[in-house]
Amino acid sequence: MTTYESGATVNGGFYFNPSRWTIDAVAHDGARLPNAPGRWLRVPAAMALVLTPILGATFLVFLPLVGFVLAARSLASVGVRMLGGPATELAATMSPGLPLGEAHFTGRAGSEGGAGSEVDARLDALEREIADRRRAAASE
Repeated sequence: MTTYESGATVNGGFYFNPSRWTIDAVAHDGARLPNAPGRWLRVPAAMALVLTPILGATFLVFLPLVGFVLAARSLASVGVRMLGGPATELAATMSPGLPLGEAHFTGRAGSEGGAGSEVDARLDALEREIADRRRAAASE
């Protein structure tokens, strides 16, 4: 199907605007399409007769539905604003403290004599070695 811009000069017939869901009739050749957002499609008269009640029924069914959805969204946003602050405060008081020395990434508390004590022993040995070398360098 050929598309036409708004305000274009066209031949007489029926033109459908999908962005506005309207079908407009152009009475005679050389007339202009309405200045509305979107592009226009030329449709045959039989298709215009079929599309018109479908578009009307769709509008009739979904317009009240859109109203209910917008009303529910508005009420939900008011509820979130009312309960958002107290819920955040409650979550802050209910969250457990983080005891020092716990291994939070493993999901269990730290224990003595595990891999941590081995690392500590190696660090202590390295510290003694560094101190010995510094004393040796200072005495030279």
